Amino acid sequence: MAILSVNHIGQSFGDFDVFSGVSGSIPHEGKVGLVGPNGVGKTTLLLILARLSQPSAGSVHIARGTRLGYLPQEASQAFAGHDNTVYEELLTVFAALRTDETRLRQMEQQMADGDHSPELLAEYSQLQVQFEAAGGYEYDLRLKQVLTGLGFAQTEWQMPLAHLSGGQKTRLLLGRLLLEQPDLLIMDEPTNHLDVQAVEWLEGTLKLWPGALLIVSHDRYFLDNVVNTIWEMSRTGMQHYRGNYSAYVQQRQARWEKQLQNYADFRQHIEKEMDYIRRNIAGQRTQMAQGKLSRLAREVAAYRAGGLAAIGALQSKGWMQLTHELDLGRIATTVSELQQQIGELEAPQRPSYLHMHLKPSHRSGELVLRTKGLAVGYPGTLLFEADDIELHRQEIAALIGPNGSGKSTFLKTILEQLPPLAGEIKLGASLSLAYFAQAHETLHPENSVLDELLNRENIPISEARNYLALFLFRGDDVYKRVSMLSGGERGRLSLALLAREQANFLLLDEPTNHLDIPAQETLQEAMAQYGGTILMVSHDRYLVDRLATQVWEVGIGDAAGSADAAEGGDAAGRLRVYPGNYQAYLAARQREKEAAKEAAATAPPQIETASPQNGVALSKNEQRRLEEMVTMLERHIEMAEQELQRTVSALQEATEAQSFDKIQSLSAAYAEAENNLNTLLAQWEKLHE
Repeated sequence: MAILSVNHIGQSFGDFDVFSGVSGSIPHEGKVGLVGPNGVGKTTLLLILARLSQPSAGSVHIARGTRLGYLPQEASQAFAGHDNTVYEELLTVFAALRTDETRLRQMEQQMADGDHSPELLAEYSQLQVQFEAAGGYEYDLRLKQVLTGLGFAQTEWQMPLAHLSGGQKTRLLLGRLLLEQPDLLIMDEPTNHLDVQAVEWLEGTLKLWPGALLIVSHDRYFLDNVVNTIWEMSRTGMQHYRGNYSAYVQQRQARWEKQLQNYADFRQHIEKEMDYIRRNIAGQRTQMAQGKLSRLAREVAAYRAGGLAAIGALQSKGWMQLTHELDLGRIATTVSELQQQIGELEAPQRPSYLHMHLKPSHRSGELVLRTKGLAVGYPGTLLFEADDIELHRQEIAALIGPNGSGKSTFLKTILEQLPPLAGEIKLGASLSLAYFAQAHETLHPENSVLDELLNRENIPISEARNYLALFLFRGDDVYKRVSMLSGGERGRLSLALLAREQANFLLLDEPTNHLDIPAQETLQEAMAQYGGTILMVSHDRYLVDRLATQVWEVGIGDAAGSADAAEGGDAAGRLRVYPGNYQAYLAARQREKEAAKEAAATAPPQIETASPQNGVALSKNEQRRLEEMVTMLERHIEMAEQELQRTVSALQEATEAQSFDKIQSLSAAYAEAENNLNTLLAQWEKLHE
């Protein structure tokens, strides 16, 4: 039985239909990713399914007793009127457990004072079993894991809710939902306010999620790792695909090719029937020809009203049922009328997404970029030093790393807007560079969309409008001011201008930011077919995995910062070069971690929390020692968690045996084990600040 079922729902506001004909169901452990272009109504649908809005048509059924959780894109008002700190707010999830915990401590004290009455022992035994089964010995650990996993530094745990930003409140609401573990968790863009490390932690958590999930996300790599079903939403319905995002892309292409073949078969069927009708309509087989004319006219009317799906419905449901579901228009009654309707039929069309082609005007030299002994930053502020780099023609390098590590500063250094602090950058021969800025600061807020293109290139207005239409700026959209555009619209306009430059070396700073999935797919295809060289800064792991030939990772020290991210820091980082795509990069990092573990096992270092200060970059030995300390600390944390679990099991056995001395000693041991684990987690957090 499904936990949620949707039957032909639609939503309208006045005369405007947002969407219609949406159907689907989610099983109790289903993990569904909802995709579709911006503006199609995905958020509106989630509000309906979360019982926060009512549909204009259709019905929604949610299994009785289902606990729902809903994460909106922005949750700035989520904790209005709450006076708690971050930590205290998440503790409220476990209010019932904490009440039971207090009662257990009270009964333990009574037993320690000599009260061994059967009633007290029975109550204690029953409550202890209930407490353990509900996760009473683990809730504090779970809470701290969630806060750490979602990127809350330990210094932020005591921050009042009123002091949190909108993004922090959204992250905290996500943490609360994860701890509450609703039967059906509905999330609208859950990765929006998370860095890559937090996204990867969330992926691991949701892979093991015991309930059902419905997720809207533009993060294709996230969908690949979490969901097992894709719902593709349009304004007129929903298509369902089994598997993750990559499986959906393959199935969608296969489904499209089959649709084209079905249309070709339908046209062949039409021609065959029309040939028979024309030859026999006035002959001895007039009655049979008239019958074929009537049947074919109905098929053509069905196709005109609902495409190939209506042809299938005609065959399965019959003509009378179809007339109640579709407006079939006029049914042809003569050969000439039917022939005219056939001539007006159009082949199936894919949805209208943006069309983009990147083409260099000329070929560059084989060597595009080389660095030696490079140091990047600002006068007095070293952001990172880099391994020596070589980038060749038609390669795609992906520059990744945390916000504030200096990635955008590196692009500006290549563009000669900033000088390197040390070392050299050499650009190859016959290069023409084009730069896509993350904040789109090259756009002029007071200009219209059309002005932005015409100010860069003297072309006829009609040609400019036709070109902008390829990027979905149609009709009066071209007269919108840049200042009034959404993030996605500014991104599309910047891509349109970039494509006109015909450069052979592209520097792209977060090119998929704010783009919906169809636009991301179009950009990815254009980049894959591009004949030049690309260096991109991107958090889009799917894009990096599909296209990158090199991954350049910028790691930072304890608090490194960058002016381009408006975050300061003291410790410098390092840019390291990894050949291959994102999967190859992950595999290389895993090998490094395993090598560090082996080294730590043979010569375990002393756990410290000291870190370099005053902006002094880590030496190779210091960096290696820091990595070894982190690895060793993680091993100690794992051992402490195992010890805590053993203590919980022993405490349960002592309770069942009513061994009061053991209960007291094990309770103390549990408290000690928990404190030890908390200390280790605090040290781990300190090393990652």
